[in-house]
Amino acid sequence: MLTVSHLSKTYRNGKAKAIDDINLEIEDGDIYGFIGPNGAGKSTTIKCIVGIHGYEEGTITFDGKDIKEDPYGFKMQLSYVPDNPDLYEFMTGLAYLDFIASIFRIGEEKNELIHKYAKVFGIDNDLGNPIKTYSHGMKQKIQIIGAMLHKPRLMVLDEPFVGLDPKAAFDLKEMMKELCKEGTMILFSSHVLEVVEKFCNKIAIIKKGKIIASGTTEEVRGGESLEDKFMELFDE
Repeated sequence: MLTVSHLSKTYRNGKAKAIDDINLEIEDGDIYGFIGPNGAGKSTTIKCIVGIHGYEEGTITFDGKDIKEDPYGFKMQLSYVPDNPDLYEFMTGLAYLDFIASIFRIGEEKNELIHKYAKVFGIDNDLGNPIKTYSHGMKQKIQIIGAMLHKPRLMVLDEPFVGLDPKAAFDLKEMMKELCKEGTMILFSSHVLEVVEKFCNKIAIIKKGKIIASGTTEEVRGGESLEDKFMELFDE
């Protein structure tokens, strides 16, 4: 289980909180949607969970490992896909994925996994080219493949479908479902409410740094469409 308990972080000026008393629990097999408008605190929360941002209050633990007390053990179990691909563009796609595999100590199966995922995404023939020659969508695919290679217990994705063509988005959702069947838990943010409603078993909605609704998809919707419920909460 990933447990985020009473998490708060202030802006650099220390005068206002970027996120305030955030509480989340994500269990094995969960596909957890994290939604809210721009500037609500989604990316800040995600960056705290994966160890990019520090925070002043609260705790983040994963299977008993606290990210502040055991950051190495915590991070070896997760993968992170940011909202904008940030890759070593002087490398070829294959060299980059081989580098990621070495970080997570993946053995002989790495080549099989790399080419398996690359074929699904239709970029197997492009792995020998420098990443700087890739389109945004291809960079996103390389980033996602790198995040899946070590079969993480937790995947954290910030707007993972942005830049993907419809087939690639469908393929990614199928891969995510398969990982969840094997016990992986997934937290992802998205502005596409229809995808979140159909794809996620749990949802949290954040507004101005605070969670204003969370629970199973059915509990959050309350008999309405997610879009209607979302608008209702923000009108209030």
